Amino acid sequence: MPKELLVDPSLFKQAGTLAFPSIPVHAYSGTIAAERAARGDTRLVQVLRHMMIVREFESMLGSFKATGAYAGISFNYKGPAHLSIGQEGAAVGAALALKPEDHIFGSHRSHGEFIAKGLAAIETLEPAALQAIMEGHEKGALLKAVETHIGGEGKALGENFLLFGLLAEIFMRGNGFNGGMGGSMHAFFLPFGAYPNNAIVGASAGIATGAALRRKLAGEPGITVANAGDGSTGCGPVWEAMNFASMAQYETLWTDAKRGGLPVLFFFTNNFYAMGGQTIGETMGWDRLSRIGAAVNKNGMHAETVDGTNPLAVADAVARKRALLLEGKGPALLDVECYRLSGHSTTDANVYRSREEMSAWEAHDPISSFATSLVEAGVLALDAVEAMKAEVAEKIRIVTAAAVDPKAATIVDIEADPTLIGRLMFSHAETSLPETLAPDVKAPETTARVRQNAKKSRFGLGAEGEKLSAMRAITLRDGLFEAVLHHMLHDERLIAYGEECREWGGAFGVYRGLSDLLPYQRLFNSPISEAAIVATAVGYAMEGGRALVELMYGDFIGRAGDEIFNQMAKWQSMSAGHLRLPVVLRCSVGSKYGAQHSQDWSALVAHIPGLKVVYPATPYDAKGLMASALASEDPVVFFESQRLYDVTEHFREGGVPEDYYRIPFGAPDVKREGSDVTILTIGPSLYAGIAAADQLAETHGLSAEVIDARTLVPFDYEPVLRSLEKTGHLLIVSEASERGSFPMTLAANLTRFGFKHLKAPPRVLGSPNWIVPGAEMETTYFPQVGDIIDIVTGEFYPEKKSNRRGVRVWDDLELARLAL
Repeated sequence: MPKELLVDPSLFKQAGTLAFPSIPVHAYSGTIAAERAARGDTRLVQVLRHMMIVREFESMLGSFKATGAYAGISFNYKGPAHLSIGQEGAAVGAALALKPEDHIFGSHRSHGEFIAKGLAAIETLEPAALQAIMEGHEKGALLKAVETHIGGEGKALGENFLLFGLLAEIFMRGNGFNGGMGGSMHAFFLPFGAYPNNAIVGASAGIATGAALRRKLAGEPGITVANAGDGSTGCGPVWEAMNFASMAQYETLWTDAKRGGLPVLFFFTNNFYAMGGQTIGETMGWDRLSRIGAAVNKNGMHAETVDGTNPLAVADAVARKRALLLEGKGPALLDVECYRLSGHSTTDANVYRSREEMSAWEAHDPISSFATSLVEAGVLALDAVEAMKAEVAEKIRIVTAAAVDPKAATIVDIEADPTLIGRLMFSHAETSLPETLAPDVKAPETTARVRQNAKKSRFGLGAEGEKLSAMRAITLRDGLFEAVLHHMLHDERLIAYGEECREWGGAFGVYRGLSDLLPYQRLFNSPISEAAIVATAVGYAMEGGRALVELMYGDFIGRAGDEIFNQMAKWQSMSAGHLRLPVVLRCSVGSKYGAQHSQDWSALVAHIPGLKVVYPATPYDAKGLMASALASEDPVVFFESQRLYDVTEHFREGGVPEDYYRIPFGAPDVKREGSDVTILTIGPSLYAGIAAADQLAETHGLSAEVIDARTLVPFDYEPVLRSLEKTGHLLIVSEASERGSFPMTLAANLTRFGFKHLKAPPRVLGSPNWIVPGAEMETTYFPQVGDIIDIVTGEFYPEKKSNRRGVRVWDDLELARLAL
């Protein structure tokens, strides 16, 4: 199916100029009188009080870090504290314009945003709804602790619940909002619309974009806010996220019901410094952060610079952007200028800025400025302001006293439960699929791919044992397609995207035919933005969706390193199980294209806790494992060898079942039984292992048992140990570079677990520790049949040794001295 959008040369070759929309700067002109009429005095007073709560909470953390005490309470707080003192107007002003159904994602400096959003939600929620939220969290355990050790009723109880839950989390206590697994920079509480804060600068941009995508497709109300600082505009993933959020296809290609821009607001709290680097005039090229919106789309992202020291100006801007987003005109960008009166962190001596500058900005302190305006307008008396300060300080003192008390804030006892954190890594849960088709898809037989597959043999060998070509039998590519097709047709939560995923059918044809069956919003082309591809999948999954995304080559994992290793892998555990991340990331392992396109990085991914890692080598396994990956509630990285896409099924009698099935993760599969040596293979090395087994039997009289790992994480060692009981010899083969490879981990563990069975040390055969060469030299690089035979006959059975067949004539000890 060709693209529907015409690239018309008669249009694009016309002379002209590009115009950019104007960007308002500090356009708010409201008055206290007008705000009183619109919001009422009580709400304005609440704005001041909420800013005071944020300030006192963060001052408390700063005091603990600086002196080990606060308000007579001693405590050794070991964690970080990135404070936002001076930025309260931005946080509280934004929350004033948001609804409980709006979701915010934060940065490492987001205590204030979390508290402001929570306080605003408590003010807005009906009492019964608030009570239900508190009772529903961890079966009411946190609420009971608050009622017992702090007290309060109604909204006051809700505030204490919010502040205690956050502080207990910061102190990494067991009844913190996330079980102490998130801590200061990762806290969140979903029922109040406060989604994860993020320790990585700018990382929430892509996640919030994916969350907005899910909410749009699900038809949920509300907007999503990506909170970040001005320094994050130097981060590539932030630009990728803004572009992803601005893709024109939302307007040009998506169906009417889903048409329109993403409801995401990029909210930059611009305090003029990224740690000690000054953004304006030093580390950035822009003079006003809002200028960057003009580069993203024709609407300039509706960008605007706002006075972040005035909460009412911020609320006004957020309310206007929120209305645009709900109309389908997103995304939007706000440059919210304020000043961080505290240091970047508690160890910051502020040597990079002058005392004169800091003194000048103290005159624009949002709390004192807003209090003065309320007093001058007669909304609040000066003594009432002071009384409010005292009330807030006492509230924070009481909450703090409870948070440092082990009777109230439970200690996480790892000594008593050593695997506690480990059990949080994975849910090991699977989804069930309805039998009926999703409402937005066509019947599968309407695409030629399905009709063609129906004519193919399910087994790769003919009646006479001859190998059938990819045109005549189901291939690994077809197996993947059938699993993906089944889930796309039956799971309406699932979307698939990446580079060239639609009309092209995926870079290697796995998706060919899907575009005939699925609307654009279920299967679409993404920009060449690997970081955004993975980050948006994470956000999409956090909001209850399921994402299947693709990086064209495994080598491009580096372009999405943070998103895979720090986001996709960690949020389930950092949330103590409150979040699920059903994301499947497909990565092809290339060949022929040389050093930057042909690397097996499976060890890199397997090294990171929190990711399940799959690498099938046969059509039967590919289909069943992809089905399990798409059913899993855990994040999965799914490796596919480009050299195997056209292989047919030779191992399983009956071939690849036409019906849907799943293969459980972690179970190595014996592809050929033997008694003299165990050859454990990963990915395409299976075929070299089988061919070597044939030759070992024919030429040397040796019986090789060949086991296909199939998955790396999890991995069940028992089938391999049973094999070692028979053979006593182990050779592990993969196409990854040997140094630091996953086979090295397997070898170490199998030596430990199966030492009594071994007759010789296990041997790892991988690729050399240098770059992958081009196509003409690949057979000298990736392990070949001769290399396997050389090791088996030269090291395990030297009496069977014959002339060397492979090219590996080097001295490994000497190469190690040469960094090779």
